[in-house]
Amino acid sequence: MKAKVPKLQKIISAFVAFFILGAAFGTGVWFGYAKRPSAEKVLGVQNQQAQEFKEVDFGLFWEAWSKLEEKFVDRANIDRQKMVYGAIEGLTHSLKDPYTQFFPPAESKQFQEDVKGSFGGIGAEIGMRKDILTVIAPLKGNPAEKAGILAGDKILKIDDTLTGDLDLNEAVRLIRGEPGTTVRLSVVRDGLTQAKEFKIVRDVIKVMVLTTDSRPDGIFVIKLNQFTESSGAEFRKAVQEFLRSGKQKLILDLRNNPGGYLTMAVDIASWFAPAGEVIARERYGDGKEDLYRSHGYRVLGDVPTVVLVNEGSASASEIVAGALRDIKGIKLVGTKTFGKGSVQEVVDLPKDSSLKITIAKWLTPKGIEIDGKGLEPDIKVELPTEAKEGEEPKDLILEKGVEVLKGL
Repeated sequence: MKAKVPKLQKIISAFVAFFILGAAFGTGVWFGYAKRPSAEKVLGVQNQQAQEFKEVDFGLFWEAWSKLEEKFVDRANIDRQKMVYGAIEGLTHSLKDPYTQFFPPAESKQFQEDVKGSFGGIGAEIGMRKDILTVIAPLKGNPAEKAGILAGDKILKIDDTLTGDLDLNEAVRLIRGEPGTTVRLSVVRDGLTQAKEFKIVRDVIKVMVLTTDSRPDGIFVIKLNQFTESSGAEFRKAVQEFLRSGKQKLILDLRNNPGGYLTMAVDIASWFAPAGEVIARERYGDGKEDLYRSHGYRVLGDVPTVVLVNEGSASASEIVAGALRDIKGIKLVGTKTFGKGSVQEVVDLPKDSSLKITIAKWLTPKGIEIDGKGLEPDIKVELPTEAKEGEEPKDLILEKGVEVLKGL
């Protein structure tokens, strides 16, 4: 019996060695596949090109590069790295999506700093609408609002630079700057016969999350300005204030709210919707969807409510407005929303560059697509282009919201 032990040990040792070698080989294969060149990831392995690439002439790119190297008059000034960056920028521009952008190293570093910290600017969310640089919303209490910039203003010039050939990232970079410095914006506005110039002094941008108003007519107003990290906690305080006020009806004002964190949109909609109700759908390019559901706070579920919107209501604002209408039948009062319903992901690339890619689109619980379309209000309010001189401008959307709410 004792003589058989060494033989058994040998068998076990051989098995373990075989297992380790197999695992190492498998890991190596997986690692090699994951780290294969990007060209192979696009075209497939073993020269088996995907069907959609068979009609693409990649040789055309290299032929163009070769001719530039051969014939360009200032060949000594050719910067080949910049040519690569330009080619990648051309790739992103060809997709016709203003939110998909390539950032070379310097711009990538600036983008990361902007995301993390404060910066000097005018306090306005801007975007592209039909390839025109457009103000989504001026942020309350900041320089753009104080100067008279309105949601929907189309920016033709930044200082002396025409915006027609700028992408969104370049435009943002020109508008931002050191606090205390001035930027000139030339804008056109519906109803104006010619462009109007605004001189705006940049400042450190501050965001007032929300304000409340307990009106004498039994209506409580929560004006939510942006979906920041603290919006959920601030909205909870506002709900508690509403409950203490004794008011019976609520106006949720999402005008000029450019959006922010999806998690905050879901959190705030949860005060109205039952637990488990779908607040938003995130649809990817392959048709798959992620569903975001209500936490079910539901304290405001039976409170008569209207939501105020305008063309400055975007992104998370549109998610909340669409969800409350789809789930609770809450009326939207105002003007058509902006139509920013896409999701971006920032991907790090080699040599400190990065790529911001639109990876999904938002849909309301009933499957209504927001991006590029916006939400039409249930009760549309026609607004004058400009107030008459010497006349105090009226808040016609708020007045209509109060009228609708009193009828509920």
